[in-house]
Amino acid sequence: MAAAEAWFAANGYRPFDFQREVWAAMAAGASGLLHATTGSGKTYAVWMGALARLRAPQRGAKGSGGLQVLWLTPMRALAADTTKALQRPLPALAPWAQVGQRTGDTGSAERARQERRPPEALVTTPESLTLMLTRENAAAELGGVHTVIVDEWHELIGNKRGVQVQLALARLRRWNPRLIVWGLSATLGNLEQAMATLVGSSPGGSAGPPPLLVRGKVDKALVIDTLLPHEPGRFSWGGHLGAQMQQPVVDEIEKSSTTLVFTNVRSQAEIWYQLLLAAKPEWAGVVALHHGSLDKSVREWVEAGLKEGRLKAVVATSSLDLGVDFLPVERVLQIGSAKGIARLLQRAGRSGHAPGRASRVTLVPTHTLELVEAAAARRAALAGRVESRTSPNKPLDVLVQHLVTVALGGGFAANAKEGGGFGADALFEEVRTAPAYAELTREEFDWALAFVERGGDSLAAYPEYHRVQLVDGVWRVPDRGIARRHRLQVGTIVSDASMQVKWLSGGTLGTIEEGFIARLNKGDHFVFAGRVLEYVRTQDMAAYVRRATKNNKGVVPAWAGGRMPLSNELGDAVLAMLEGAAQGDFFEPEMQCARPMLQAQARLSQLPQRGHLLVEEFRSREGQHFFFYPFAGRNVHIGLAQLLAWRLARSEPNTFSLSVNDYGLEVLAAKPMALSDEALTALFSGRDLLADVLASLNSGELAQRRFREIARVAGLVFSGYPGAPKSLRQLQASSSLFYEVFRKYDAGNRLLGQAEGEVLSQELELERLRAALKRLAALPLQRVALKHPSPFALPLLVERFREQLTTEKLKDRIDRLLAEAERSLDAADAVAGARAARSSKAPRATLQRKAAAAASSPPAAAEDGPRPEEKESIDHETPGKP
Repeated sequence: MAAAEAWFAANGYRPFDFQREVWAAMAAGASGLLHATTGSGKTYAVWMGALARLRAPQRGAKGSGGLQVLWLTPMRALAADTTKALQRPLPALAPWAQVGQRTGDTGSAERARQERRPPEALVTTPESLTLMLTRENAAAELGGVHTVIVDEWHELIGNKRGVQVQLALARLRRWNPRLIVWGLSATLGNLEQAMATLVGSSPGGSAGPPPLLVRGKVDKALVIDTLLPHEPGRFSWGGHLGAQMQQPVVDEIEKSSTTLVFTNVRSQAEIWYQLLLAAKPEWAGVVALHHGSLDKSVREWVEAGLKEGRLKAVVATSSLDLGVDFLPVERVLQIGSAKGIARLLQRAGRSGHAPGRASRVTLVPTHTLELVEAAAARRAALAGRVESRTSPNKPLDVLVQHLVTVALGGGFAANAKEGGGFGADALFEEVRTAPAYAELTREEFDWALAFVERGGDSLAAYPEYHRVQLVDGVWRVPDRGIARRHRLQVGTIVSDASMQVKWLSGGTLGTIEEGFIARLNKGDHFVFAGRVLEYVRTQDMAAYVRRATKNNKGVVPAWAGGRMPLSNELGDAVLAMLEGAAQGDFFEPEMQCARPMLQAQARLSQLPQRGHLLVEEFRSREGQHFFFYPFAGRNVHIGLAQLLAWRLARSEPNTFSLSVNDYGLEVLAAKPMALSDEALTALFSGRDLLADVLASLNSGELAQRRFREIARVAGLVFSGYPGAPKSLRQLQASSSLFYEVFRKYDAGNRLLGQAEGEVLSQELELERLRAALKRLAALPLQRVALKHPSPFALPLLVERFREQLTTEKLKDRIDRLLAEAERSLDAADAVAGARAARSSKAPRATLQRKAAAAASSPPAAAEDGPRPEEKESIDHETPGKP
């Protein structure tokens, strides 16, 4: 690798030891995973190794040496930057080589040019690679690939796109058993497992040295701090600090040359873009907005402005999370909690994105408990506690799609001109080399093959579902129309149908979900692409708009999949911080800022801790409220709340209302319930969990919703031809029809079972729920009877109120609850002060001290006057009796 060393030296760099380690491993023919800090030089660690393996075209030969290296990126936005980075060393190290780019944005002229002269290296996406596998001459075009680099592997491993990559790699390994595969990541916890998932196994056994895990240890400063609110308050709820943080965010942006402001969802990005311009109208043109629904030309303009340093700030979502190189970015602000350590580290790496430069991320809380999350996230990040990610287990919809893909371009025949196709036995063994399908049985494979052959038991009469046929011992696609439809919707990215947003005068702003537009009437205003727009009409799957002139307010679209659940690692870290606070540990600046709320929680109730399960109870005109605080994340709490309500109703008929957030859950019983500690503990039993969870949910509706995605991935539902897409209503109707037909006439259809399994594993995170129940069942209960909601209970009430009332009524109700809670807290303070005056020499109780009477006394109705023992229960800082 002397040439690589010389190139580094000529550009003023010196290779790191981990880069040399990767070069040596690739030269020896080893696959592996490189895990290193963002901006530490991962790209050139693997690219220099790949360049050393390139074969130059023979002297005098026309054309290139053929496609030899594939670089897979999870986002089209990364492809252009990656291509430029890979081209940079070519003049010095391989002047004869070319790096091409092929994504959904690549024009037909460029694709045709690549077919005439294939580049030696190609930057592409999983979807575009799968589309290449459908070509009849796929084996000839891709059989010479000897190196595959999978960038940002952590973004792919945990979803069906990662499964799609595994199947494509299994196909490439069959054509070239000496293929080497390298993954790049900066934020993974289970590195060995992630590497094994990526590199797979070669058909017939090992074909090279064992894979190598390389940890790139680079001394790179990481700064995680928090923008502290001036008045965090003693009570808080989701979003209540937003307006208060507007000016501090503006002030921070003013201090830096270029700032990235990250939000977790697109609607929040639209809101914060408007907030910044409202505070600083003169920033128009130097503050920009970036998310996946904006038109490609808008996104490219923003990205170019960042690279050139022309923009003061960009408000963005995960669309700028990954390895885009924006060297001018000095600061990163994260609005609200990142909800996970890996995501926080990834976003921090957008600043100082170069070796030797510090990365800094500043957290901006939207409610007071996010201050505790911020301190917990910093401790966990600096300790290296990053979330693990695992592959889905043998999703049959992806397998069904892959069977048709290989039947189109399988390269079964030695002569590529004979077209595609596959043999069942060989393909079964090949698919099982993909770790996601390592446990695939022959019965499951044969079912999938029969399904694409004749559509299962219920679709045999419909020729369009006879997608493959056995011809001379080879499975092939017999119909050009079937082949075309399959190629048009290859991939596993499934979202609600969207429509373009267009100006009446011409021009496109971006895309928005059809369901949102369907709720608008002519003249309604909404916020999109940083503008307040007036809806005019819908025509040909496009929403036509004009700029709103009457007022500057509008509804902000809420895109599907908006909320991110708290990760296990961050939830545990938050509980550890609360445990420290209970012992008087407020040394972190965030904990000092949150201290009024935490002390209020301790006086009115208790602070949740890892050693017990806090259960708060009180009665109101609505009924009897139970609040639980597992800190297991929103998705787990949804399943847990449904499960607890169902088990309670099974023993005693009642009507329940439920509310959840990332920290806890509320179960509101319309009729009072007298529950012993034993009865409460029994609710968390793991016995008959699967049956109880399915019984507690509207599992049929959830499974039907899941089946919509499965039906589209499996090719049952066609999204439409270019220029004539089907509407969301048509797609939903089609998938619902298939779901009902299969249930009635093909009950053994395995796609139905997959839909039910995905509801449990993805929407409810059944394994996390099982683990949470096991942990909670072993914990002693700490029951607290409340007169009014505690600071931790109030956000759960607000979550439920939002589903019931208008914004105005919600504000009135919150104001009333706050007034009652503040009066209760003031009364507790007055009692504490009086007792302190009478017993000034007595030792003070700890923050967490609780009167025994309060733990055992039954909850009282809110209308009743407080009993003496209840007054004692809210006084946790009173001196102990001598």
